[in-house]
Amino acid sequence: MGSTRRQPDDDLSLHELIDGPTEILSAETRAAALRPQPGGRDRVDLPRMPAAGALYRRALLGSLPVPGAGRRRGPDLPAVELAVGGVTVDRAQLADYDRVCGFRLTDRLPGTFPHVLGFPLSLRLMTAPEFPIPLIGLVHVGNRITVHRPITADETLDFTTYAENLRPHDRGRQVDVVLVGSVGGEKVWEGVSTYLGRERRPGGGDRGGRPDAPTGSARWRVEPRVGTEYARVSGDHNPIHTSRLGARLFGFLRPIAHGMWSKARCLAALENRLPDAYAVEVAFKLPVPLPSTVSFALLPDGGFALHDSRGRPHLAGLLR
Repeated sequence: MGSTRRQPDDDLSLHELIDGPTEILSAETRAAALRPQPGGRDRVDLPRMPAAGALYRRALLGSLPVPGAGRRRGPDLPAVELAVGGVTVDRAQLADYDRVCGFRLTDRLPGTFPHVLGFPLSLRLMTAPEFPIPLIGLVHVGNRITVHRPITADETLDFTTYAENLRPHDRGRQVDVVLVGSVGGEKVWEGVSTYLGRERRPGGGDRGGRPDAPTGSARWRVEPRVGTEYARVSGDHNPIHTSRLGARLFGFLRPIAHGMWSKARCLAALENRLPDAYAVEVAFKLPVPLPSTVSFALLPDGGFALHDSRGRPHLAGLLR
């Protein structure tokens, strides 16, 4: 990308939003790297972390309607586990991430930061031809993170990722994508992201009534630059977060905030309450449009929530 700075709410072309080389996992590369793992999965060790931007580009191009080029996806999850070792922390990236999400500037990684480090590996798994649900249109509906101990910026992490628990949902199918971070063979962090692949199904499910919004303890103004700044520090350049054009292509009137930014911002508000080891899970509700004003609320027994100015829920979470 060029050095000319743009205003955060300017529209960018898709090629400006998603660029960079990608890691092609050929049949020969995969065969050479395969190692059987417990649970019936084969392990594939990649030489480096894939480029997330290029994977988004491939997914977008693969979603375009091309006559005679339809791709059949398998009915089951791929029995494979991808791995990358020797991932180091860029302290400048960490500092930028802390600022964008509201964390204190320290050498201790926020609980959500390993997700950023390892997300391209999970993205590589989800963009594989054999993955049963196409990436484009996939909705991030939940995330659970377990921090087993503090991780510092001078530690080197090894990541593995795999998918499990493909199951029906009244609006399509759901799947869990697991990402595990280890240091010297010790599992120090684990994230489980739940995604919904929307499909047309009869009935459509009953959403039921909506409970009253809790009283907020803080109000945050979420500016358009949050989408572009979080994309820059996280590498998640999905255009629904950074471009009016990209958002409109997927049915949104304007860009929406990353769900993992919303979770990170809530976790930053709880930073003084976090023990060395904890688990934090969230369910993502309505997207946060950019710009907007949101209300953060603390609930009993470790709960927290994010709502819009009309009381509609964006996120419901629990810290344990």
